[in-house]
Amino acid sequence: MTSPDAFHVPDGPHDVRLVVCDMDGTLLDAAKEIPDALWPLVARMHDRGIVFAPASGRQHATLARQFARLGDGLVVIAENGSYVRRGDSEISASPLPRESVAEAIAAVRRHADAGYDVGVVVCGKRAAYVERTDEVFLSKAEPYYAALETVDSLDGVDDDVLKVAIYDFGDAAHDTAPALAHLEGPLRVVVSDRHWIDVMRTGVDKGVAVRALQAALGVTPAQTVVFGDYLNDLEMMDASELSFAMANAHPDVAARARYRAPANTDAGVIVTLRRLLDHPVA
Repeated sequence: MTSPDAFHVPDGPHDVRLVVCDMDGTLLDAAKEIPDALWPLVARMHDRGIVFAPASGRQHATLARQFARLGDGLVVIAENGSYVRRGDSEISASPLPRESVAEAIAAVRRHADAGYDVGVVVCGKRAAYVERTDEVFLSKAEPYYAALETVDSLDGVDDDVLKVAIYDFGDAAHDTAPALAHLEGPLRVVVSDRHWIDVMRTGVDKGVAVRALQAALGVTPAQTVVFGDYLNDLEMMDASELSFAMANAHPDVAARARYRAPANTDAGVIVTLRRLLDHPVA
């Protein structure tokens, strides 16, 4: 863990135009809630022409619900970078080939047959889909997927699939990631926290999504602030000259980021944004 005295916000002026923020372990507090202090800060940023964009493994529908008070023009990086939207406009989408979806599902089923307690969520543009229906698993999926549908078989899902997410009730990196390693190459297997793994197209990540958003908005890396804490945030650190790893960040993220922020449990995003916004504007 990064020591508190490592917290540092570079001296301004800063011509910030885009703030991209991971959710779990970064923006959300210990109760996994958005801090109330965020809303006046986002209003302040809006008045200065700064776009705020949550970036998460969550689906678009979930983020739209969580940030509904920001209005119809909400900018979202969803599904770990596979889907980027601004209001009703799609900025980028990277669906998986159908055969890749089938291969990932089959691999997880084999893993479950070997005795591991795992569940699969097939994440489409319209909704997320599950075939496992026990309450224990659904309680893990529902917070991330507001539009969640139960189907008889995931093999019959008719949607543009952005990723296949796997919940491991044990240790995702230790138990499930090795069982999916053979998918690497055509696909990308990302451990997004202790229990979740995402299978996406190769070349798709939050960093690619941030760059697509920068291009759409006419924003440069020097005008972009990013916050993150876990391995699915690594590439995002490279897309910004004001990249912050939380004090609770994975060591690899801390090494990749330019700066440190206090932990999510210490309102690190809020504290850091206040300091950035208090610097004179270039």
